[in-house]
Amino acid sequence: MSENPRLSRQTLAVLAEFLHEPGEWRYGYGLLKATGTQAGTLYPILQRLADLHWLETRWEERPAGGRPPRHLYRLTAHGVRGAQAMRERAAARGWSSGAIAPEGAG
Repeated sequence: MSENPRLSRQTLAVLAEFLHEPGEWRYGYGLLKATGTQAGTLYPILQRLADLHWLETRWEERPAGGRPPRHLYRLTAHGVRGAQAMRERAAARGWSSGAIAPEGAG
C-alpha cells in the first residue's frame, strides 16, 4: 500500500476538517456533517488514513444517554505532516482553497 492516500477533494475535505483541531477526537457523523461527504465515501477514507497511521482510532468511553459508543478518530503527528503535504500538493494543482484548511490551521 502507498504511504500516501490518493489525492482527492473528498480526502482533502476530511483532512482539512481534522487540521482545524488536529488534537481533537472526531466521530464519523460529525465529519459527515462538516465535510458534506456521504458515508460510503467517508468511512473508506477514514479506514485508509488509519491503515496508513495518519489517524489513530478508539471507541468512545461511557457514552451519554445510553447510546452506543462511537468510533473516534484523530490525526497522528505523521498524519498532520501528511495532511499539510497534501494541502500543498492540492494548491500546486490549483485546487480551490474551499476544501483545503488555511495555512495557519493545525
